[in-house]
Amino acid sequence: MHKFRWMAALMAATAPGISQAADTAPDIIVTATGAPASRQEIGQSVSVLTAQDIALRQTVSVADLLASIPGVTITRNGPAGGFAAVRIRGAEGEQTLALIDGIKVNDPSSPGGGFDFGTLLTGNIARIEVLRGPNSVPWGSEAIGGVVNIVTPAPDKGGWHGSANGEIGSGNGTRLVGNVSSGSGPVRASLGGGWFDERLISAFRYGAEKDGLRQYAANGRIEADLSSTISLDLRGWFAHSRVEIDGYAPPDYLEATDTAEFTQIKQVIGYAGINGHWGDLHHRLAITLSDINRDTYFAPGDAAPEYLNHGRTARMEYRGDWRLMPGLRAVLGVEHERTRSFDGFATYRTHVTSGFVQAITSPIKALTLTTGLRLDDHATYGRHWTPSAHLAFQAAPSTRLRAAYGGGFKAPSLFQLYSYYGNRVLRPETAHSMELGIDQSFSGDRVIVSASYFRRTTKNQIDFISCTGLTSGICTDRPNGTYDNRVATRAEGLELAANARIRDRLSVNATYGYLIARDRQTGAALPRRPRHQLSADMDWEATSGFRLGASLAWRGQSHDTDFATYEPVILSDALLVGLRASAPLTETIEAYARVENLFATRYELVSGYGTAGRTLHAGLRARF
Repeated sequence: MHKFRWMAALMAATAPGISQAADTAPDIIVTATGAPASRQEIGQSVSVLTAQDIALRQTVSVADLLASIPGVTITRNGPAGGFAAVRIRGAEGEQTLALIDGIKVNDPSSPGGGFDFGTLLTGNIARIEVLRGPNSVPWGSEAIGGVVNIVTPAPDKGGWHGSANGEIGSGNGTRLVGNVSSGSGPVRASLGGGWFDERLISAFRYGAEKDGLRQYAANGRIEADLSSTISLDLRGWFAHSRVEIDGYAPPDYLEATDTAEFTQIKQVIGYAGINGHWGDLHHRLAITLSDINRDTYFAPGDAAPEYLNHGRTARMEYRGDWRLMPGLRAVLGVEHERTRSFDGFATYRTHVTSGFVQAITSPIKALTLTTGLRLDDHATYGRHWTPSAHLAFQAAPSTRLRAAYGGGFKAPSLFQLYSYYGNRVLRPETAHSMELGIDQSFSGDRVIVSASYFRRTTKNQIDFISCTGLTSGICTDRPNGTYDNRVATRAEGLELAANARIRDRLSVNATYGYLIARDRQTGAALPRRPRHQLSADMDWEATSGFRLGASLAWRGQSHDTDFATYEPVILSDALLVGLRASAPLTETIEAYARVENLFATRYELVSGYGTAGRTLHAGLRARF
């Protein structure tokens, strides 16, 4: 494989790339500053996946789609529905902030307070923005690692429009998705829903039974103009998932095996906001709610769950956007957030009040500097200041230079503090990151290449500590383990991306990520973070509209802990190849099909959990 690694690195450095090529496309980005800004003004690394990208790749899981972005590592416990973590630039998955239509959806009842991407599917998603690196100033403490912003379809301003998608596949997989949108006068609405059912492989790596995910979901947005300057904005998201999992066999629960366990997950997300626009001054006042209930049962038919975790986050927020004069803009916000967690025995709560301000200045047309400062006043940990700054300089019509510094602050989760495994003397995590980047276009933007170098340091990172055989110190009276702070961790690396369009019919895309992530005290590599990752896509379109595509994803070796012995193990590298095709049947109906993991590569993302072999999927989609 050594020869292949050199080829992979060379390919990533010279070949055209994927969605990251969109890093230099004209676009409006919200995730970088918390307010709309053109890409040319942003000095941070932001990747965008559009509705066209999602349809072209035919990917069902959002986590699998994010894996094509350099600097992003995905781990999932087994098949569809299994817990999936999104790690950005070596950060923990719990340090990634997830937003759905601007609503924070991280789960305060989960161990690290993170978001589980395992049940998040691409149905009725119009756009995904990924900010790589800490961005706590506009988004708060959960953004210590990075931000993933999911956007559902916005209402159309006139007439009825809609889409529908039906698919079948391996594992008796079934998928149905639909969305309708209409606007009449001052009122506009978009409503959608979806159904997914798949049982493909066992969650346990060596199991025989087939586990999977069954889910129905709904989404909606309503906009109403109350006057020429004031509008109402309502958003909602609902998902009910049944995830089949495997565990440890009774009565001693020491051996992993097939089990009949399953988890029911109910997610309810809501947003109600008032927008005001007066010339160059824009206001937004909103209330948001994210409620996630996870109930795990030993077997179907059980009257009560084996254990449960219910988390809720309620927020009140104000955002202001004021263009003070040409070349000077201020973005500011005030927020109050209350979180609670219930584990079936006790309810735990906390709250934080925050404020931030950002100044976006352009002293000359080619230069944009954004500086920001945030103050968090946490109920337990008091006040904490977080700074940020990023710069974008258009050095030439085809060359853009970027530089960014970002900080992050994250208080321990309610689970880490107060659960059976909790440690009430934990210190908050803090992170500091810097990056330098360049975006270069050739041949009138037909070829676009991007490169970024970053270094990230996290202090007091919180990890679970196994107390097996230990009875003193932090393990006193904690035979099953507890949480503790690491002194510091560091991650640094290089991200390359490129995109080329050849003769308007062939597009070639590639991304490459190189990462070194270590514990600064012990020098040990952080687990589940491969040093090398490569993604490449090629798509060809005929004059008839027929499309043919291929994808390649290579993930290098990574460290992990054996699921049974708790000894260190190495997860081997893996090369996955996929093929896809689509063809128009009428002006509004299209047929499509894909093969994933064409060569049935055997691999693990997490030690002890299964991954799918070769799968086949086919479907129809329509627009009206």
